[in-house]
Order: sequence, then C-alpha cells, then structure tokens
Amino acid sequence: MVKTNDITIIKNYKKSGIIAAVVIVVAALGIWAIAGHHHEVTVDEAIAEVSDKAMSGAEMRIAVINMDKVTANAVSFKSIQDQRENYEKKLRDELTKEQKALEKEKSEIEKSQDVLSQDALQRRVVDYQKRVTNLQRTLNERAQSIAESSQKALEELQKKHLDPVIDGIIAKKNLSLVIDGRIAKTGADAGALDITDEVVNALNKKVSNIKLATPKGF
Repeated sequence: MVKTNDITIIKNYKKSGIIAAVVIVVAALGIWAIAGHHHEVTVDEAIAEVSDKAMSGAEMRIAVINMDKVTANAVSFKSIQDQRENYEKKLRDELTKEQKALEKEKSEIEKSQDVLSQDALQRRVVDYQKRVTNLQRTLNERAQSIAESSQKALEELQKKHLDPVIDGIIAKKNLSLVIDGRIAKTGADAGALDITDEVVNALNKKVSNIKLATPKGF
C-alpha cells in the first residue's frame, strides 16, 4: 500500500481567490551544455542520480475537487464576500453624497462668476479642485484597503482552515493525487472521485466566519 507521505504533493493556489488544486510534480528534464567542460554531458550522465522509483497507475488513489464550487458553497467564503460588499456599499453611498455636494459647489461657483473678483473666484476654483483631488485619493485608498482586508481574510481562511481540511481528507483517504475538477476530464462513472462536497461540509463544520480587519477610513 502506498502511503501518502511517500508521494510528493504540492498545493497550488490562485491569488485572485483561493483556488486550491493539489498536483504531483512532473519534472521535465533538459540537456544543458556546460561551458568550460571537456565534453558535453550525455543524457545518461545527466540523469545518473535520478531515482528509478515510480508509481504505477494501479497504485494511485485519485480524487477531484472543484474550488469554484467550494468558494460558492462554503459559508466562510460567503461571510468574507458579504463583509467586503458591505464596505463597498458604504463607500459607494459616501461617494454619491460627496458628488452631490461637489455638484452643488460647482453650480454656486458658476453663479458667482459675475459677483466675485477675479482673485476670489480663482481661489474658490482652486479650493474646489483640491476637494475633488482629495476625494479621489481618499476613495482610492479606502477601496484599496477594502481589497487588502478581504485578501488577508482569504489568506487566513486558506492557511488556518482550508489547507488543514484538504490535508486531512488526503490523509484519511490515503490519496496520491488531487486534481482541479474545473479542468479535469472525467467519465460518467467517475462520481466517486469527486471530494468537493466533502471539503465543503468539513470546512463548514470547522469555520463559519472570518472577520475582516476594518479597512482604512471606516
């Protein structure tokens, strides 16, 4: 029986969301000519230290996981998304309020062109432009802070909860290979390979909420 610890397994995660796929590394061997040597290294010499150990297909235990389905159905992922959307809504509401105030200010400036002196009008225009610039900078900083808080929460969820759940299932099932179900091509009778629902259920039992750090400006 092949033990899980005998297999080299790497978890690969996509940064824009937590996309977990466990793959076995397949090394692609190339022939390199080394300058200064007396003779070109042959293929046999290059692979002299490569182990002859390998796994046959009959020994492999394979599973499939669809991380799109995990992120869509796990309550912890939904919690992070809901919090982010709540902060983004607050920011949009404040933007709408500030835009109305700026529109009013612009209208008043236009009406005062025939009343104010040239210098006074210029100062008011400059102040208005500063308000617009400051608003744009503040909104960008706060939007970036929301994204950073959300990303940190996702990283915490991955490291503290999702990784251990996947590792535990790999160990319990003695799996040799877990592949991304979004790109894997499986037959109609391959339903038993899919561990997505098991990952979702286990993750939901382990954690239901990851609190976002309060973004800047909130």
